[in-house]
Order: sequence, then structure tokens, then C-alpha cells
Amino acid sequence: MYKKVILLIFFIASISSSCAQQNINDYVGEWEGKATNTNDLNLNIAIELKGQDAVFRLLNSRGILSKKFKLEKEIKLSLDENLSFRGLLNSDKSMITGFIRLKKDLYPTKLYKKGNRYVGKWNLSVLHYLQPNDLKLKMKEVADDDYTVYPMLGSFWVSDFKQEDDTISFEDYKTGLDFEGILKPSEIILNIKTGDNLIASASYKKAKKVSSHNKTTLQINDGWEVSKNQLVLSNMEEGVYNDSLVGIESVIVAKKGKIIYENYFADFNAKIPHAMRSASKSIASAIIGIAIDDKIIKNVDEKLYDFIPQEYQYTKDAIKSKITIKDLLTMSSGLDVNNKAYEGYYQEESDDSWLKTVLEASMVHEPGTYADYGSANPFLLGVYLNERLEKPLEVYMDEKLFAPLGINNYINLTDDTEKRPYFGGGMCLTPRDMLKFGQLYINKGTWQGKRIISEDWVEESFKKHSRLQDRNGNEYGYLWWHHTYNIEGKGIKTIEARGSGGQLICVIPALGSVVVITAGNYRNRKSNLSREIFRDYILPAIKN
Repeated sequence: MYKKVILLIFFIASISSSCAQQNINDYVGEWEGKATNTNDLNLNIAIELKGQDAVFRLLNSRGILSKKFKLEKEIKLSLDENLSFRGLLNSDKSMITGFIRLKKDLYPTKLYKKGNRYVGKWNLSVLHYLQPNDLKLKMKEVADDDYTVYPMLGSFWVSDFKQEDDTISFEDYKTGLDFEGILKPSEIILNIKTGDNLIASASYKKAKKVSSHNKTTLQINDGWEVSKNQLVLSNMEEGVYNDSLVGIESVIVAKKGKIIYENYFADFNAKIPHAMRSASKSIASAIIGIAIDDKIIKNVDEKLYDFIPQEYQYTKDAIKSKITIKDLLTMSSGLDVNNKAYEGYYQEESDDSWLKTVLEASMVHEPGTYADYGSANPFLLGVYLNERLEKPLEVYMDEKLFAPLGINNYINLTDDTEKRPYFGGGMCLTPRDMLKFGQLYINKGTWQGKRIISEDWVEESFKKHSRLQDRNGNEYGYLWWHHTYNIEGKGIKTIEARGSGGQLICVIPALGSVVVITAGNYRNRKSNLSREIFRDYILPAIKN
């Protein structure tokens, strides 16, 4: 999928080395920018009613785009190659639960009726590199003549790069946003566009100093109470500041339902959603549990192929027909997840659709007999549930989990063709909202006294159902990891949601605590550092 992906940093380096007045060192480091109009990345959405006809408008300080359509209960609009809108009108027609899709990412938005219009917001600036008040570019050398950045860290991977003299253009592969810019010796000027429509313009200059932490908690009315008795983690903080503990971007701890520690690093803050990677598999587990509570799914013994789209039923055979929902929840489907059902293969190497590639993969074990970690298992859960619903899967997730938790600032990654929410991983939530999800399980399925998931499902999810044979026999629940930490000669049991790069939601039932750590340790073999920090610094502190 990303064979032709090229880094913006690399091209800037190449261009600068070809110009007499520019040098690669001029572009490595932190860049800060300002949008011409500060609020241009906080976009307004309006649906204007004209009888049975309607007009969808996207605008900020200017009109960006518009499209006419007929208003029906379910709204589907293609706005350009990478941009679309999907919404569901509620029963009394007072609100539209909507989602903007930007390439493969879904952004939630609620549109409320005011007169003859439905109006709402699309906060495009939830993307860290598009923060409206202080735009960031982080250009980093990781090896000789090799540069890399990550979208949530302040810059972007790009493709389709073109250059003519000092003019450049490229596309952000994650969002499909188009960028047109001019390179100058001490400045980068960029226009941010979707298709042919200009969203914002910005000027970047070399940052004078780099912020390393942001301990001041923003005032956020999100349901969390902050304890007056705050946890002290000075040694951990010193390690993060002096880079002996690298890549850490946030640490947040709750005990007995209150936040007792919260700190952000590397220019992150409480309002920025972070890529959860595979830690969002545990959210997929919760959604399946809710669907069972709602009797949409009878139980975990239902067979996968009972609700696989008809066009893929040809892949069913005597062994695959035995795959159950429980097998998928416990990574025990028996599919060859190390070959064609491996995430890197079905997403990037195969020329076929993800679902076709996964279902055509060979079986290497009898279902339910051998646990082998692979994202194809929860991916199939998302396909399966989508086939059972009478509404879009993203709407169901929002109505049943995110809205009841007060979570509205998130991004949902989709799959390749049908653009369903991808249950294999990739959601973006703020650390505080990740903490809410962990607290939901500590509370046995409730948040602020409201039942969201049944207690039975929470307890069943946290049982040790399998051992991941390819992960040293690690005990595993329903898309939750189990671990025991030895602290001062005593074993402390945890249940964890884990994601590559160091994403961690750690639930410690015996201590009534939840810990969230986010990090950017993707390519430096430090992905386990977050769990080491939890073991060495956080767990001893909350235990005492």
C-alpha cells in the first residue's frame, strides 16, 4: 500500500542540498508555524434545507466546498477523492450523527438543527501536526541520509512529491490532504488543501526552543475528578527529560476513580488524540460485548461464516466453518496469521481486498486449539458485526460506547474497501479518554453510575482464555493481555491493552488503579519501555 511513500523530510533535505544557499542541517529539527487565519483548522459544517433538497457546506473563514443532495435518514456524500460525509438522522430529526471520512480516518461530528439548517464542527486540528495556534513540523535524522517522522508527533509521511524550482507539492498518505509549498532559506510556506479546495495557509520557521513537557493540566470538563493528593514521579520525569527514558509522550494515572498523576511530553497535551495502535483491539472487544448485551450477537459461540458477506462464502471449508467469535477474541482462529493473514501482508503486499486476502489464507491449526497473535482475528470481528447491524458500525460504536463515556475527540481508522472501522487497531483517543476506557473495566462496566457494558462481559473478557504461543505463552483474555509484575517480592496482576510504539492501558484491579502511557518508540526497539516504566516507577508508587 505504501511502496511509494516518501518522506517530506527527505525531499526537503534533497532540495536543500541542491541549492547553493541551503544545507540539509538548515531543515533538521523543530519548525513552528502559524496559520494565516488561526481558526481555519476548526471547520464548520452546515446542511441547509431547501424542501426535499439540501446543501452540504464545509467552511471556515471562507467557503471551502458545497454539494447538493436529497436529505434522507441515512446520508452518504462523496465530496472529493479522499473526503466524504456519512450521517444518520435521528428519529425526531433534531440531530444528525455524522462522520467525516478523510481518506482512511473517520472523525465524529454531531450536527444539531437550528432553523432550516443542521450545524456542527469538524475539528481537523485534533491532528497534532495541525494544531491551529502553533503548527509543528518535526524533522529528524534516524540514520545516514534517512529521515523519519510520525503524524502524531508533529509531521507527516508523504507521497506523490513534485518539485519545480523552489515550489513543492505532496500528499499526506494518512489523511490524503494535499500540500503545496515554497522552500525558502529560513522559511517553509505551505497551503493545506483537500482536493482542489484550500483549507488553510501557514508559514513555518525554525523553532527557537523545543518544549519537552507540559505538566500543567488543561481545564477539561470530561467527567474526571483530579485528586488533591498527587503522585510524585520525579525520577521518572528526570529520565524522560534527559532522554534516558526516550519517546514517552504522556503518563496518566487514576486511583479510586480520580486522576492522581498527569503529565505530557514532546509537545503533547490533554486535548491531542494519540494513535493507540493495537491497544484499540481491546475497544473492539468491548463493542462485541455490547452487541451481545444488545442481543445483536447471541453469544461467542456463533460461527464467523454465518455472517460473512455472500461474495466471500466461497472461501468456507470444513475447517474454516468452525471458526467462532470466541476464537477470534482469543487469537485462536487457526488462520495463518504469520503469512497471508498477517497485517503487513493483507494491508500492504496483497493486490486484493483485505477481506479476500484474509479469508483465502490457509488454516494452520484447528480453530480454538492454538493461539497465535494476529490482527486478522479482530479485523474479522469488525466485518462480522458490521453485517449484523442496521446502522453504520461507526454510529453504533459512538452511540453505545463513546458518547456514554463523553468521548467525542477521537479518530477511527477504517479498512480498505468498505471503509468500516478497523477492529485490528489504529484508533486515536486522548490519554484521558483511554484512561476512561480502563476505568470502565475497573468499574465492572459502568461510568459515573451508568451501565455501559454488562458486568458479565467484563468478567469474561478478563479471564485467561488462551496462551499466545508466538508471544512466549503470554496469557490472554478477550483481546486483553495478562501479566504479573513482581514488586518487593509480591506479585501484582494486571490486565493490559497494548499497542506498538509503547501504547499502554494498564488495569490493576487489586489497587483500584488504571495507568495510561503513550509513546513514539516505533523503530528504536524501545516499544517495551512503557511497561518497564510502569514496573519500575509507577507501580511501586501507587502500591505504597
